[in-house]
Amino acid sequence: MSVTGSAAPQPAGGKVGSTKKNQKKKSAKSRAPEQTFEEVRYLRHLIDNEIPVRVRLRSNEEVSGTIEYYDASFIRLTREGAPNLFTFKHDIKYLHEEE
Repeated sequence: MSVTGSAAPQPAGGKVGSTKKNQKKKSAKSRAPEQTFEEVRYLRHLIDNEIPVRVRLRSNEEVSGTIEYYDASFIRLTREGAPNLFTFKHDIKYLHEEE
């Protein structure tokens, strides 16, 4: 008995032309956005409403005032009875609204 004229063997996945590359594309999840702009929205809220904040620096020093200006790298804190303070964001541990 000869095997001539029989159909070609099918891949193990069941579908003809199915490859791992095609399967990966179907199961790929969408990535989270690189920026949510929540920081910008919150800082703008603090500035517009002139909300007093307390900033804890990495050195554990705390300063209080209102944020008057911000940039990608720093914030400007306006203080009463003390000079305005430009603080780099990488030096800030956290900030919160004062009560």
